[in-house]
Amino acid sequence: MDVRVQEESFSAGEVLEAFTAAQTGAGAIVSFTGITRDIAGGLTHMEIEHYPGMTERALTQISREAAERWPLTGSLILHRYGRLAASEPIMMVATASAHRAAAFEAAEFLMDYLKSRAPFWKKEVTGSDESWVAAKETDEDALARWSSG
Repeated sequence: MDVRVQEESFSAGEVLEAFTAAQTGAGAIVSFTGITRDIAGGLTHMEIEHYPGMTERALTQISREAAERWPLTGSLILHRYGRLAASEPIMMVATASAHRAAAFEAAEFLMDYLKSRAPFWKKEVTGSDESWVAAKETDEDALARWSSG
């Protein structure tokens, strides 16, 4: 289990290569990299804020929950903060398991959590406006499918 919260950009290929090399007993590795997307009106940049310590604890806890739900040999959550331009990598999730179904499901679980509950605050800034990004109803619905109730 690897959790990273960082300001620096990253190469998804290099991170995935290192993650893959560290896995033993895995028959499947699934990764997802999120990219800061442009918006109508032209994104100048996105500002991402977080509370150090609290954010890492929350991401570590959700990683542990994924490891309890699926037989993972490894997992990675990498999320950036600070000022990001359009097309820059914003986050990455990778999971490893002996079988693909567990790796895919665990990666989806982690992504759904990151979209709806991870303690990051994102502001989109254009040349004429700025607005905080709220979780979408579709993101909430995706997260709800993992509830055990």
